[in-house]
Amino acid sequence: MNVLFVGDVFGQSGMTVVRRYLRQVRDDYDFVVVNGENAAAGRGITRKLFGQLREAGADVVTLGNHSWDQAEALKLVEETPHLIRPLNYPPGTPGLGSGTFSVRNGERVTVAQVMGRVLMQPLDDPFRAIDRVLTEQPIGANVLVDFHAEATSEKKVMGYHLAGRCSALIGTHTHVQTADETILSGTGYITDVGMTGPQNSSLGMNFDEVHYRLTSGLPKRFRPSSTPGEIRAVAIVLQEGKTRAIRRIQAGHKNNDIGQEVIEY
Repeated sequence: MNVLFVGDVFGQSGMTVVRRYLRQVRDDYDFVVVNGENAAAGRGITRKLFGQLREAGADVVTLGNHSWDQAEALKLVEETPHLIRPLNYPPGTPGLGSGTFSVRNGERVTVAQVMGRVLMQPLDDPFRAIDRVLTEQPIGANVLVDFHAEATSEKKVMGYHLAGRCSALIGTHTHVQTADETILSGTGYITDVGMTGPQNSSLGMNFDEVHYRLTSGLPKRFRPSSTPGEIRAVAIVLQEGKTRAIRRIQAGHKNNDIGQEVIEY
C-alpha cells in the first residue's frame, strides 16, 4: 500500500499548493493523510477548509494543538470520523483521536494522533493513550500515528516506544522537515514531516512582524506570509502492516516565463 502523509498545511499558501499537488499525484497513492491544524491562517481549521482538503484527495485530516482555535471545529469533529484530533485530550473532549478507514486497494488502515507534553499543553500521557489503541489492533494491521510534539527528544522516545508496534510514526508540529527518516523494526519514522505552506516565512508567518518582536521586545500581531507555498510530505510503502520504504518529499515553486509551477526536487 502506498501512503502519502502531508505535513502541517499553513494558511492560504499551504491550501493552494496542497490542492494543486494532490491533483497531480493523488492517483499514485492508496491513502492520503494531511495535517490541517494550521489551515485557517495558522490557527485551526474551518468546515470550508476541511471540505477543500477532502475534495482534493485527503482521506483523513489530522489536527493538533490548534484544534479548537476555530469554534466550528468543535462541532465538525463530531460530524465526521475523517477529522482526527489528539487522542490524549481528556475524556469528554469532542471528536475522535483515532479511526479505521477503508483503502482503495481493499485494505484497511487505522490513523491515530497523540500530542506531546514537553513544551506543550499538559494533556494525558500520550504513551499510554496510543498503547490503548494498539492493543485493539490485529496482528499485521496498518496503523499510522501522527505524533504532534515540540521536543525532538520526546519524539525519538516515542519512536523507541512504538518500534515494531505500528506501521509508521510521523512527527508533526515544528514546521521544519527533518532528514532522519528511517525504519525501526518495521515502523517507518521521521521526527518531523515539515510544513506545507509559504516558503519565504518564519514557520508560516510574515518575517516583518516576527523580526520586530525579536528585535524590539514589543508585541506585534503575527500575519501569515502570502509567499508561494511549498510541499513537505513523506511517501511510505506498507506491506503486511510494516513499512518497507519511506521517502521525504519536498516540492515547491519555481519562477519561469509563464508564471509559477509546482516542482519536486
